[in-house]
Amino acid sequence: MDLSKPISTKNEKSARKVNVRKMTVTAMLSAIGFILMYLDFSVPFVPFFLKLDASDLPALIASFALGPVWGAAVSLIKNLMHLPVSSSNFIGEISNFILCTSFVLPAGLIYNIKKTKKNAILGAFVGVIVMSIVALPSNLYIIYPMYYKVGFAKEALIGMYQEVADKFFPFMNLDNSIAKCILFFNVPFTFVKGLISAVITVLIYQPLRPLLKGKN
Repeated sequence: MDLSKPISTKNEKSARKVNVRKMTVTAMLSAIGFILMYLDFSVPFVPFFLKLDASDLPALIASFALGPVWGAAVSLIKNLMHLPVSSSNFIGEISNFILCTSFVLPAGLIYNIKKTKKNAILGAFVGVIVMSIVALPSNLYIIYPMYYKVGFAKEALIGMYQEVADKFFPFMNLDNSIAKCILFFNVPFTFVKGLISAVITVLIYQPLRPLLKGKN
């Protein structure tokens, strides 16, 4: 008597159910991330075009709850949804995808090794560090050159950084260097932005986990 077929069918149905839930949760978190992209605002001490928002938070939650690939999927989908209303010739969305993905992938990988609060904190913090490091080369060699090509002069950008430096950090010498501008402003800004999402996620993830996992 061959029992393999019924067992296999049952397992396939269970796998399909899990995948449907993962896709549903991914769609929901992507929509939340898309909405949060609208709730951005400028902050003191950095040029006005560096906007603070919490749109990385849903991607980090997805990375913890579903796995790092699903977190990256949320990062991709929310930015694809934002393309039609882009005010940066899609460059801002590319930057957001690069940085958000570099944040949630290592965080999710570490957390999924052993799903404990300690690993959640460790993973989130490592993700923040990785994203902050990636901010320098990605902006210097990918994002800012794209802005130059669509009409933003490098000198004008440096001037915006220098204006903020002169106002808040008169001791800071940027030496007319875009690399220094990114290092002294974008990198710490990215670190703070990521840290905010990391702290909020660690605080709210456990209460949300049963709902995201379908165990409510």
